[in-house]
Amino acid sequence: MSAQPEEGPAPPAPAAAAQLLAQLRADRRADTWVPAFERDWAKALEDSRHSYSLTPLHDVVRTWQVRLAAAPAVDAYTDSGRDETGFVDLHDVLGGRR
Repeated sequence: MSAQPEEGPAPPAPAAAAQLLAQLRADRRADTWVPAFERDWAKALEDSRHSYSLTPLHDVVRTWQVRLAAAPAVDAYTDSGRDETGFVDLHDVLGGRR
């Protein structure tokens, strides 16, 4: 057996966060997404300072890249006019907190 670590995803490019932020600023959701990204980035930056690891920063970039990539599909679904009135509220299923 080898003691080699498992291979994980490749880290994002060094300029990925700046490019992502530019894309978020150009999106119609910029009013909510840019502050949320900046908040996530600041938390990841603080975590990285304490852990001496870039992983939290990479995770934020990957998460927001996926969100941005999924946005058109989410828009298409919500714009499709699907009737969701038959769904049950999760609160009704699980009940209130005690």
